[in-house]
Amino acid sequence: MKKFLALVLTLALCLSSFTFAAVAEIEDVKLGVILLHDEDSTYDLNFINGVNEAVAALGLSEDQVIMKRNVPESNECYEAALDLVDEGCNLIFANSFGHETFILQAAKECPDVQFCHATGTMAHTEGLANFHNAFAAIYEGRYLAGIAAGMKLNELKAAGKLKGEFPLMGYVGAFTYAEVISGYTSFYLGAKSVCPDVQMKVQFTGSWYDEKEEKTAAEALIQAGCDLISQHADSMGAPTACENAGVPNVSYNGSTLASCPNTFIVSSRINWAPYFQYIVNQVAAGEAIATDWTGTIATGSVVLTDVNTAAAAEGTVEAIAEAIAAFEKGEIKVFNTTADNFMLKGGEKITSYIADVDTDAAFTPDTEVVSDGYFHESEYRSAPYFDIQLDGIELLNSKF
Repeated sequence: MKKFLALVLTLALCLSSFTFAAVAEIEDVKLGVILLHDEDSTYDLNFINGVNEAVAALGLSEDQVIMKRNVPESNECYEAALDLVDEGCNLIFANSFGHETFILQAAKECPDVQFCHATGTMAHTEGLANFHNAFAAIYEGRYLAGIAAGMKLNELKAAGKLKGEFPLMGYVGAFTYAEVISGYTSFYLGAKSVCPDVQMKVQFTGSWYDEKEEKTAAEALIQAGCDLISQHADSMGAPTACENAGVPNVSYNGSTLASCPNTFIVSSRINWAPYFQYIVNQVAAGEAIATDWTGTIATGSVVLTDVNTAAAAEGTVEAIAEAIAAFEKGEIKVFNTTADNFMLKGGEKITSYIADVDTDAAFTPDTEVVSDGYFHESEYRSAPYFDIQLDGIELLNSKF
């Protein structure tokens, strides 16, 4: 753990120092960005905003950045990467999990260009000097958002407004990937830290971005008696369903306050601006980019929107601030395996777990990730590998 904290500190120092050290050569960097969708997707908009924030902070000119939108997870991604190389980009970033194999192929063919990829798993095993993965400890942000959800449920319970006998949350998930499981579990644990009797139902859509399906899933969860809805999907489908039904909502990747003023509580997101600044400055300085980078609260990479006090429970802002301070002191471990509320569905406690960290075609478990009383998520690889199903969480469908 000490090595991990040292790495975080080193990266934080990089973010603060290279902005100034590399200014003389910053004009030599040309950044290409490959996006799965466009601004209509909350996921992709979050990356676009991160790029724009970094560009403004670094003083890059307009012709130093090229964005390619709506690039599917297919050979079109490889072709888009080569197009960016032909257009003079010496730093290329892709934002979707399914882009990885195509970006890797381009990296092997273009060794003089640096390729960075979000949410991927292969960089630390491929060993290429020009291929890198990045993610953030967003499970910490989801835990914080869960606290806001739990406090709202407590408020509904005290007012006699729960739909059932106990507080029930609904969660719209895209796929049964570790990233999604890690996200909804950390959200659930955050809620449970302040609302011990909460339970949760999860409905999957089989797509990262399908507004109709996400809205339908949220409506089904509301009909199933859920008192509050959150999501790990990229459209306004679930928030819109909540606003229409008057059900509290915790969104993801940005505020939905403008469209959902009566039900939006808070949103967690990864702030990609620090990473974009970091990789641009590393290229400008001619220095290596971290093979597998994990952003944190400390690096400004895990953030929450402002709390909508019109919809949130009283004291939510203070509770979140208290939890952030505890995170910064190392007092909160999201996946605390010694906690009473952290157990398998049969009531069994978790003392050991071999996770799929060095991913192969069969997703073979290979690394012990439980020690010192907690599951070390995103410490051995940036992309999440937590895929345990905990007691209190019901999956309504799991075919995706």
